[in-house]
Amino acid sequence: MSEKVIYLDHGASTPVDPRVLAAMLPYWTEMYGNPSSSHRYGRSAFMALEEARAAVGSLIHAQPEEIVFTGCGSESDNLALRGVMWAARANGTGNHLIVSAIEHSAVLQTAVQLRDQFHFDLTILPVDENGQIRPDELAAAIRPDTALISIMAANNEIGSFQPIQTIGELARARGVLFHTDAIQASAVRRWDVASQPIDLLSMAPHKFYGPKGVGVLYVRQGIDLISPLTGGGQEDGRRAGTSNVAFAVGTAVALQLVDQELESRAAHYQALTRRLTTGLLAAFPEDCRQTGHPTDRLPHNASFAFRHLSGNDLLMHLDMAGIAASSGSACKTGNPKPAATLQAIGLDDAWTKGGLRLTVGMQTTQEDIDYTLEKLQAIIGRLQRLTAVY
Repeated sequence: MSEKVIYLDHGASTPVDPRVLAAMLPYWTEMYGNPSSSHRYGRSAFMALEEARAAVGSLIHAQPEEIVFTGCGSESDNLALRGVMWAARANGTGNHLIVSAIEHSAVLQTAVQLRDQFHFDLTILPVDENGQIRPDELAAAIRPDTALISIMAANNEIGSFQPIQTIGELARARGVLFHTDAIQASAVRRWDVASQPIDLLSMAPHKFYGPKGVGVLYVRQGIDLISPLTGGGQEDGRRAGTSNVAFAVGTAVALQLVDQELESRAAHYQALTRRLTTGLLAAFPEDCRQTGHPTDRLPHNASFAFRHLSGNDLLMHLDMAGIAASSGSACKTGNPKPAATLQAIGLDDAWTKGGLRLTVGMQTTQEDIDYTLEKLQAIIGRLQRLTAVY
C-alpha cells in the first residue's frame, strides 16, 4: 500500500470546510435546545434554524418558507417525487411521471417504486451519446395527466449538464411541475429559482464542503406535497422529525461560500480535470474514452470508460496506490456488471464495465494529478497485459 494518499472522489463527498465547522459547533455545545421547545434554549435554536432557512432561500432567490430541510439529498428527491405524485393523485390532477434513464437511484428507484407498488404511470426518457435528454422526446412524452417531470441538473457519474432551462420551459408551458436533482450541480452553479422555470430543487451540502446528514428541498410556494414521513409538524408539515439545527446552519454557510468562491473554485477544478482528460486520452487513444459531454459538464468531474477493463480492478489498484476514486460499475465485488449509465449513452459491452470517475476538489494539486496520471498509466498497462493473457 502507498503512503501517499490522494482523494479524487469529491463527487461522492467533500471534507467539511473549517469555516462551516466553526459555525456549527455552538449548536452542539451551547445552543443545543430542540427548536420545537418553547423555553429559551428552544427559542435560540429556532431562531438559528430560521436564519439558516432564510439564508439558503436568499442565496437561491427563494422565500424562506419555500426551503425544506431534510435528512439528505436522497430524502429530498424522495420527498419531491412521492410528495408531488401522491398529492396529484389525491387531488385528481395527474397520474404520470417522467424521468430520464440516467437519474440518480434516489430518483430512478423511487420512480420505479411509484410505478410498480403504487400504480403510477412512468416514462423513462433515453439520453443521447453525451448523456443528455432530447427536448423533442420530452415534449412528445408529456400527457394531459403528467403531474411531474424530474430531470437531474447534472449527472453524478459522467458529469453532463442537462438543458434544464429548456426542460422547465416545456414543463411550464404544459402546466406540469418540474423537479431537478441539483445535488451535483449545486456545488458549481448559482441558482435563481425566482426567474428559472424550476418548481422543486434538491441539494446536499456534503457535496460542497458542508455536513453529511442534511439535505435541502426547494418547493415553490403553492405546491401541494403529501409527506411520506409523518409524526411531527416540523418543516410546515412537510418533513416530520426533530430539526438538525447545527447542520442547517452549516448548510447555509457552505452555500454562502459556494456563492462567494464559485469562479475561483471552477477555474481550479477545470485546470485539473483538463490535465487528467488530456493525459489519459493521449496515453490510451484506442482504449480510453471520455464519457459525458466534452464541455457542457461539471468542472470537477473527469469521467472515462476503458475498453475490456474492469472498473473494480481499476479502483482496487488505485486504492493500493493511495488514490481514492469511483467507478461507473454498480457492483463492488466479483465480476462487475455493465454500468447502466454507460449502456444508456450507447457504449457496447467492451466498454461498459470499465467506468472510472475522478472528481477533484479545492485541496487537489497539480502534483496530485501528475502522480495519478503516472500511476494510472502503469495500472492500466498492467491490467491490459493481464487481460491479454486470459
